[in-house]
Amino acid sequence: MSDPDAAPNAAQLAAAAYRTPAADEAFLMSDSMRGVRFLMEFAKADGILRDWGVASTIVVFGSSRVAEDGPPDHARWYAEARRFAELASREGGSLDGEGEPRRNVIATGGGPGIMAAANRGAVDAGAPSIGFNISLPGEQEPNAWSTPELTFRFHYFAMRKMHLAMRANALVVFPGGFGTMDELFEILTLRQTGKMKPVPVILVDEAYWKGLIRFETLLAHGFVSPGDLELMQFAVDGADAWRRLAPELAVRVGSAA
Repeated sequence: MSDPDAAPNAAQLAAAAYRTPAADEAFLMSDSMRGVRFLMEFAKADGILRDWGVASTIVVFGSSRVAEDGPPDHARWYAEARRFAELASREGGSLDGEGEPRRNVIATGGGPGIMAAANRGAVDAGAPSIGFNISLPGEQEPNAWSTPELTFRFHYFAMRKMHLAMRANALVVFPGGFGTMDELFEILTLRQTGKMKPVPVILVDEAYWKGLIRFETLLAHGFVSPGDLELMQFAVDGADAWRRLAPELAVRVGSAA
């Protein structure tokens, strides 16, 4: 039975078609709006980073499975990532404010392990840092160290990768697994093909990386050019990574002023 007290146009007012598009969640989540959702993921993070004055970042990658109290190598890598991020945050320009652009802000994937260590190192320096989280079937939660206002969550890996790459002044990669290698080779491919500005790529712990990947094999078979292997360099530890980066980033900061 119809409600005698209902307005004569109650059905029209309640219809999904009558909702404004921005207030219609079912419409926004439909297949036809995938492109719009992709754009929204770009625009939200971009606007917030602009409001914070983030001009450039140092992206830190590494395993999410590393723990501060884990096996000796894991604990060492965690400590080195934390130390690197503290040095880079203290000396790289991310403490600038009061109308000045923040440069070389630490940016990670936002999760645990090496990502948490790097965000934590920025906190040690009293600097902001960014966490670009991704929605996963086994939900990743943000670590406790990224700046809350700069802690983002993405649905699309492609947009997350774009934000990681587009402001990067450097990439520092600590030991990791499939995800770390995916991110490393993504940046190397962009650099190799000239789709990304020249940025230093530092692999921390040469023994790990050369034990994992024989980069010279790619050269021996003609799959890369000799110059391609110069797109990356190796560092002993976090402090060594910062020593290698600091002169290059000083040039970048000066030239961008």
